[in-house]
Amino acid sequence: MSIRYAEKLDLIKKTWNLEETGAVPYVIEVGRPHHATAAYYDDDAAELAWHEEYHRRQAGIVDFYLPSIKPNMGISNLAAAFGCPLSTVDDADPWVGHLVSNQDPAAARRIRKPNVADNPIYARMIKRLAFLQDHSSLPLRLVNVASPMVTASMIWDYTDLMLAMLLHPGDVHALFEVITEATIDYVRLQLAHIKNLRTMGHEPEVLPPEIGLRISDDTAALMSPALYREFGVRYNARLSEAFGGVVVHSCGDCSRVVSAMLETPGLRGLELTIPQNTDWEAIKPAVGRIALSLRHKFWDHGPEAPDPVAYTRKVLDCFGRRGVFILTSTATFEEARALGDRLWPLLGPT
Repeated sequence: MSIRYAEKLDLIKKTWNLEETGAVPYVIEVGRPHHATAAYYDDDAAELAWHEEYHRRQAGIVDFYLPSIKPNMGISNLAAAFGCPLSTVDDADPWVGHLVSNQDPAAARRIRKPNVADNPIYARMIKRLAFLQDHSSLPLRLVNVASPMVTASMIWDYTDLMLAMLLHPGDVHALFEVITEATIDYVRLQLAHIKNLRTMGHEPEVLPPEIGLRISDDTAALMSPALYREFGVRYNARLSEAFGGVVVHSCGDCSRVVSAMLETPGLRGLELTIPQNTDWEAIKPAVGRIALSLRHKFWDHGPEAPDPVAYTRKVLDCFGRRGVFILTSTATFEEARALGDRLWPLLGPT
């Protein structure tokens, strides 16, 4: 049971390229999400120790996971680089305060791109990347890369931004332009300092650099198709152009905007929290056009979580196997080992 590293990576790449392999690469994550909490954000040694212990206990789980370290600084890191005041908390990624509200929408036009040469948030990130590489041989992932829309929702008061897209679109576009340029700088800065990169995202599944960049676009679920075309597709396409493709993640019910998402030039995949999507038929036009990374972690289902193997079969019955990834999870390592043994006959290579 299980296969060697090189074969796993080959099957993963072929799946991104929509090749028929017979296998469906899957990753079983263990436990609740590991956030950049107060205990880890400023403590590089604690962050590394967490990953070392995780990988020690993860060994022996049968799936397609390729060990790597997440340089855990949170989805708000770029917004903090713009000057949003950052506060670490004990149970989530750092929170940031906004810089713009609808009381003064023109303030969006005064926002300037962070200087990569002397920004303290960037310097802190570079320090973490260096520490992890100096003290571990494991490859790195990227720090979480938010879409321009998600970063904007931190810089501009979240609720106000949703309204401003309708009332002050020019000011919103001006901010998105600056954020998009800064996001490209932010990713390129990481790539310049990471010597051994595992994946073009922060999650444990592997996105090879030749496929493109993974972005977290969690505000998509709130958009109408028209608004998403104007403020999502337009700027995500710029990231796609800069990095040779883009894979878009969004939590929430995105079934109403999938048709707009598919218009993104260079889109290579969608990563969706599938239990939260109410209309799977609306997602099916993506089948065969792009890869689908379909997530159903135990906390995505609520208290009445179904059997993960049965649920995976249900997903495959709807979306097929070609170009499909499964991202699932368990609460404990013991449960993960048992689940891996059950999923391998269904999803592993024949």
